[in-house]
Amino acid sequence: MKAFSLSDIKELRPSILPEPIMGPRDVLVEVHYIGLCGTDLNAYRGLMPLVRLPRVPGHEVGGVIIDKGAEVPGSVKLGARATVSPYTSCGSCPSCRNARPNSCEFNETLGVQRDGALTERIAVPYDCVFSSNILSLQELALVEPFSVGYHATNRGGVRETDSVLVLGCGTIGMGALLAAVRKGASVIAVDIDDNKLAQARKFGASATVNASTADALTHIRRLTNGDGPSIVIEAAGTQATYQMAVDAVSFSGRVVLIGYPKGMVSIEAPLLVRKEVDIYGSRNALRVFPAVISMFERREKPFTDLITRTFPFEEAPEAFAFWDLHPGQVSKLLVDVRGAP
Repeated sequence: MKAFSLSDIKELRPSILPEPIMGPRDVLVEVHYIGLCGTDLNAYRGLMPLVRLPRVPGHEVGGVIIDKGAEVPGSVKLGARATVSPYTSCGSCPSCRNARPNSCEFNETLGVQRDGALTERIAVPYDCVFSSNILSLQELALVEPFSVGYHATNRGGVRETDSVLVLGCGTIGMGALLAAVRKGASVIAVDIDDNKLAQARKFGASATVNASTADALTHIRRLTNGDGPSIVIEAAGTQATYQMAVDAVSFSGRVVLIGYPKGMVSIEAPLLVRKEVDIYGSRNALRVFPAVISMFERREKPFTDLITRTFPFEEAPEAFAFWDLHPGQVSKLLVDVRGAP
């Protein structure tokens, strides 16, 4: 079957994969849409430390269940529209024993540590598939990154009394923003692109700051009456935003790190001690896919407005090249694997 594979830095080439082999507890998903993630872009640029080339990218899936194994329960219906949790877990490492399989020591995410879903069909365990007869296939391709952002707010324990700063307004950052708003917090969004900041306001941010044209820290302090936000969610993955998170957060505040920078990041360590900051890593998503699907089904926000552009399958290399050249213009790119009906 047809696929695209990253063969080298900035080299996405067509390839042929064998048909997936289903186990008795697997389902076969016909892939219709793939959302491209910042992880995919960084892998394309050679900046994602977890990716070893060659690799088929893609882990944000909107597809249709077309077959299932003998041990898959009857509640899993053929023909159902679905998305996929792209993670694995070993069941025995410390994270798994602590009921946090999303951060499994031996996790292999589709498109990262193992070949992904930028192909025609994938086989996955049935308990990693979440269906909806309401959402479109495009909306289903947005569920996974929103789930990652939603999980980050759970890691930080966001409450209605919190002021939350979100650094980076891509799809994952937008998922964190929306989840924080739904939990009742007041949210400030920071990015370097005015279009993304306009979307952040549409999704509930009470204030936005363009860090490329303003002194972001000064604005953040003014917006929080000099205290700083009680929680900062870092969703950009850069040296500058990691340091900004520590600089901006209030004394005794919390910092949640989603962004995945390549290599070492230097942070002003004495500030961490003086502020007594709680720092949380946030990886993948834990038990939130159904909640995010329900949120999407209620049409609370114009989720598909986040889709910047959709490329046909044969133009997947052009999609990566476009994002690489115009990163500030992109919220979410989709690849239409089967072609619009």
